[in-house]
Amino acid sequence: MAEHLGDDLRAEPTEGHDHVITGIGDDSRTVQPGDLYVALPGRRFHGLDFEEEAAARGAVAVLSDRPSRRLPTLLVDRPRERVGALASWIFGHPSQELPVYGVTGTNGKTSATYLLDAALAATGLVTGLIGGVVVRGPAGACPATRTTPEAAVVQRTLAGFRDQGVGAVTMEVSSHAVSQHRVDGVRFRTVAFTNLARDHLDFHGTMERYFAAKAALFTAERTRAAVVNVDDEYGRRLRAAVNVPVWTHSMRDPSADVYADAIRCDLAGTAFTVHTPVGSAPVRLSLLGPHQVANALTALTSIVAAGGDVVRAAAGLETLAGVPGRLERVESGRDVLALVDYMHNTAGQHELLPFLRSLAPERRLILVISATGERDPGKRFPLGHTAATYADVVVVTDDSPLSEDPHVLREAVAEGAFAANGARVIVEADRRRAFEIAASCAGPGDVIVAAGRGCEPRLVAGETVRAFDDRDELRRALRRHAAARAARS
Repeated sequence: MAEHLGDDLRAEPTEGHDHVITGIGDDSRTVQPGDLYVALPGRRFHGLDFEEEAAARGAVAVLSDRPSRRLPTLLVDRPRERVGALASWIFGHPSQELPVYGVTGTNGKTSATYLLDAALAATGLVTGLIGGVVVRGPAGACPATRTTPEAAVVQRTLAGFRDQGVGAVTMEVSSHAVSQHRVDGVRFRTVAFTNLARDHLDFHGTMERYFAAKAALFTAERTRAAVVNVDDEYGRRLRAAVNVPVWTHSMRDPSADVYADAIRCDLAGTAFTVHTPVGSAPVRLSLLGPHQVANALTALTSIVAAGGDVVRAAAGLETLAGVPGRLERVESGRDVLALVDYMHNTAGQHELLPFLRSLAPERRLILVISATGERDPGKRFPLGHTAATYADVVVVTDDSPLSEDPHVLREAVAEGAFAANGARVIVEADRRRAFEIAASCAGPGDVIVAAGRGCEPRLVAGETVRAFDDRDELRRALRRHAAARAARS
C-alpha cells in the first residue's frame, strides 16, 4: 500500500512491507489503528519526535520530510502541501458528496457560521459545523482547538459527518488555514467573504499578502460560488477579481444581489428586512449589534447562492439565541448591562463601540481590554487608543502573553489608551482584579464589556496554562459587588 501511495504522491517510500492504510492523522495522541501518521515540522517540535507514540497507537506508516526510525515512511519535501488531497482521497472525497459552506474574513466568521448553520437547519437539513468555538454534528460536539483544524482532521471530520447523514456543513476558514494548506482537498459549495481589516500581520507580513491568502479560496478549483460583502473595500476588490459566480450582499447598496434595509438595533436584538432575487423576508435576531446584520446577510446570501429557501432560512436565523463570546450577556445580579465579546482589533471596536455607547448614552461605558502575545505588535497601541476614544473607563489588563513579556504587552495597550486623552485609564495586571475594578466603577445603567477573548477558557503564559473564562469571572465580580452593596444598604 505504501508503494501505491508513493506513486500517487510522487514520493519516495523507505523500505518496509505493504500495509493497509485506513485513515490518516497528524496528532500522535489521537492516531487510530491503520492510520498514516503525518509528521509535520513545527516551530518547536517535529512530528517524528512523537513517532513512538504514534506507532504504539497503531500507525502503520509515516508521511514526512525525513525518514522515521520506527515505521515505513513516505518521504516528501513539503508534507503539509500533500496532506489535504491525500486525506480527501483516503476518506473517499467527502466534500464531493457533502455540501460544505465556507466563511472567511477578519471579523464575523464565528457569528456568520452559527447563523448559517441555523439557516441551513431551518431548510430541513441535518447540519455539521466546524468552527473556532466548537466542532459539532449529530454525534455530539467538542471544543475547537483552532479556527480551522489541520487538513487530516478536516477530512476525517467531513467523512464522519457524511457517514452520520449530515446534509450540509458550515466551516470557518482562517487565512492561516489557507496558507498552511489545511483546506486543500475541500470542495466548497460556497465560500463567503465577510471583511478584511488589520490583523494577523505577525503571520502574513502585509495586508496585501493577507488579502491574497483570503482570495486564494475563491477559485473554480475550490468553490462553486463566491459570497461577498461589498460594503467592505476588500470585498469590492475580491468581487472584481474572482473567476467563479459571485453573489453580493450589502447594507448600503440596493443594487447588491442581497440587500438589507429597515435596520433597527436595540437591547432586544437586531431587526431588518432582507431583499433577494427570490423574495424578501423580515428578520428579527436575538443577537446584538448592527454588525450582525452583515453576518446574517452572509448566511442568507450563501443560502440563495445554493438555491435554498430564503424565507425558511430567514426564519431559522431567529432561532439562534446567541453566539458564545460575541456580545454575550452576563447575568450580573445588578442593574448594569454586562457583556463579553471577542473584539480584538480596531475594526471590531469601530463596529461595536458606537453601538454600545448608544445603548446607554447618558451612562458610562466601561471596557476591560488586553492584547494577546505573539500577535501583530502594531495593533496594540491602536487597540488602547480606540477603546479610550469611545469609553469612559478603560481597564488595561493581561491576556495570554504566551512567550512574550506581559508587561510589554500591557504597557503598549495602556500607552495608546492614555494617548487618547479621553477615558479614565486604569492599569491592572491581574485579570481577575481588573474585573473587580470594572465592577466597582459601574453604577445603575452602565455598560461593562470584557473585550478581546470571547469564550476562550484558558490563559497561557509560557508553559503555564490556567482555566479562566471571562464570562464566569465577570459574573462573579459583579455578584460580589451586588452582595456587598446589599449588605451595606
